[in-house]
Amino acid sequence: MRIKKAIILNMLLTASVFGLAITGVSYYQNDISEFVDVTLDSKVLKESRKVFIRLPGSFDKNKAYPLIIKTDGNFNLANWDKALKTLNHESILNESILVAIPNQFFTDTRNRDLVPPYARKDVNTNPRPKHESSPEIFGKADLFLAFIEQELLTYLEANYTLTENRILTGFSAGGSFTLYTLHTKPKLFNGYFAFSPAAWYDDMTVTKRFDTFLKTNINCIKQPTFLYITVGGAEHSLMLGAYNNLVTSLAKHPNDWLKWGSTINNNAEHNQNPALSVDKALLNYTAFLSSQINTPSD
Repeated sequence: MRIKKAIILNMLLTASVFGLAITGVSYYQNDISEFVDVTLDSKVLKESRKVFIRLPGSFDKNKAYPLIIKTDGNFNLANWDKALKTLNHESILNESILVAIPNQFFTDTRNRDLVPPYARKDVNTNPRPKHESSPEIFGKADLFLAFIEQELLTYLEANYTLTENRILTGFSAGGSFTLYTLHTKPKLFNGYFAFSPAAWYDDMTVTKRFDTFLKTNINCIKQPTFLYITVGGAEHSLMLGAYNNLVTSLAKHPNDWLKWGSTINNNAEHNQNPALSVDKALLNYTAFLSSQINTPSD
C-alpha cells in the first residue's frame, strides 16, 4: 500500500513539475523579449502592462526615430526585427523604434483589448456559447486605445525623440484594432498595417463601420495617411470576405488624405500571413513617404 502511495505521489509530483515547466516556457514566450522590457502602471486599464522596446542597433538618444507600435507581443516579432535590419539604408524606416505590446499572461485580455466596443451590439448574430460570454469578449478597444494614446505614447515621447512617422500594426484581432484606431483616431498615426484583420467579427460590423467612416470623411483630414491590408489566400472564407469588403470600400470611397495598398499572399494560411506581410508593408509605406516628399505643395 505504501509503495502504491509513493508511486502516486511521484506521479503527481512529476505532473506538477511538468505543468510548471510548461507554464514557465509559455510565460517566457509571451512575457519576456530579447529587447528592452518596460512595465507601465496603467490608470486607464487599472493594471500593469509590459511592453517590449526594440531600439536600432546604432541608437543615439539625441537622434529622432520613426515609431512602430505592434499589438501582438512576441508573435512575429523576430520577423519584424529581421525586416528592419535588412531594410535599405536609405529607407526612412531603416532606424525605427519598434514597440510590441503583449497580451496579459494570466488573464485572457486579447479580445478585451482588441475587439471594438461596438461589436456584439445591435448586430444580427446568434448568441455566443456560455463559455464565450465573459465580459472580455465584448471588447474594450476604446480603453486599450486610450492606454496607447495617453500612457504609452506619453512614456515613449518622454524617453525617446520621435519623428512624425508613426505606424500602428496588428494581426487578426490586432488587425481589427488597427482599423478601429484608423476610423476613430485617424490622426494618431500616419501608417496603419492590418494583417489578416478579423473584420468579419459579428456580422462584418467592423467592415460596415469602416465603410461608413470612409463615406463620411472624404478629404476632411489634412494629414497624409497610409493603410496596408493583407490576407492569406488559404485563409477562412470569412477572413477573405472581410478583406474583399474592406478593399471594395476603399476603392469605392477614395480619399485624398488616405493612400492604401493591399495584398493577398497566395496559399498562406492565417498564422503564416503576417511573416509574409512585414517586408511588403514596410516597402509600401516607404514608397508612400517618398511620394509625399516628391509631391509639390499647393
